[in-house]
Amino acid sequence: MTVPFLNVEATYQELKVDIDAAVARVLASGWYIHGPEVEAFEAEFAAYCGVSHAVGTANGLDALVLALRAMGIGPGDEVLVPSNTFIATWLAVTQVGATPIAVEPDPATYNMDPTRLAAAWTPRCKAIIPVHLYGQPANLAPIAAFAREKGLALIEDAAQAHGARYQGQRIGAYSDMACWSFYPGKNLGAFGDGGAVTTNNLELADKVRVLGNYGARIKYHHEALGVNSRLDPVQAAVLRVKLQHLDAWNDRRRQIAARYIEAFRSTDLGLPFAPDWAEPVWHLFVVRSQNRARLQNNLAKEGVTALIHYPIAPFMQPAYQNSGQVFPAQPIAVELARDVLSLPIGPHLQPVEQERVIAAVCKYA
Repeated sequence: MTVPFLNVEATYQELKVDIDAAVARVLASGWYIHGPEVEAFEAEFAAYCGVSHAVGTANGLDALVLALRAMGIGPGDEVLVPSNTFIATWLAVTQVGATPIAVEPDPATYNMDPTRLAAAWTPRCKAIIPVHLYGQPANLAPIAAFAREKGLALIEDAAQAHGARYQGQRIGAYSDMACWSFYPGKNLGAFGDGGAVTTNNLELADKVRVLGNYGARIKYHHEALGVNSRLDPVQAAVLRVKLQHLDAWNDRRRQIAARYIEAFRSTDLGLPFAPDWAEPVWHLFVVRSQNRARLQNNLAKEGVTALIHYPIAPFMQPAYQNSGQVFPAQPIAVELARDVLSLPIGPHLQPVEQERVIAAVCKYA
């Protein structure tokens, strides 16, 4: 038996009849850009997140870029970002001409540590982007308090946290804006790229929408230097179907995570920790091992596919090492990049596959 890291195709097979009907509906409608399918998904996703507005974008990186631009972040500004995250968080800051300032994580949760914000802040800082890494909410209350104290925009990178809750509230409504990715492997994934921005601020939603539509709200009337970043109606239709099943799929992930944590307590692995105020959705199940390469290779021999998210921290990537920016030491991020290993998890990981993962990990960890 081979256990895949994530069975993306199974999401289609489970919902094949409804998804095929949704795609056929779009193809028959004649609306292939914007249109009622996108509008319907935006309304449904906003309602799901408990916010007033959602604006579709072409992908998650664009969502971050457009959010920063809508907040007026640009050249000369600095943005506080996690030292350990997927590089898209950093790239968005760079793409608007601002400078990313790394903030180390809490070693227990791997998310941005609010107690380290003050030391990283400078008068040039204009925004904070906490990431809900691996599907676990960052500690938003103290981060938001710091943002208010310093007059900073607060933009959540929620690309991995569809359906997660912080202090009982769904992610997406706590900050100025939250940015989402619908990459196929996400908890709520399309069949291609897609993204969105959610907010309770009508003015910000309007700015994001205009900037993502060539800077125009009326065709051929361009009021801003915009870009082309629009959610495709076919993807919107697929997402509308999947959104109805997201909570159930997240519950499956939680059940698997609970099984893993109980089974791995007797190993030497560093296990995920979720504070009482966090309700993760387990986009990834990440353990730490000081013998990661050996463990990953041994799991592969047992037919278990384990991946590394992420092996190189953004500030250590050539793109930033060659940028001329000098980065202070980030030892926690370096340790995480060295030790983390993601085990198979997903709503379609069958019980027999779960047992195979557990047996293999317990054999070698």
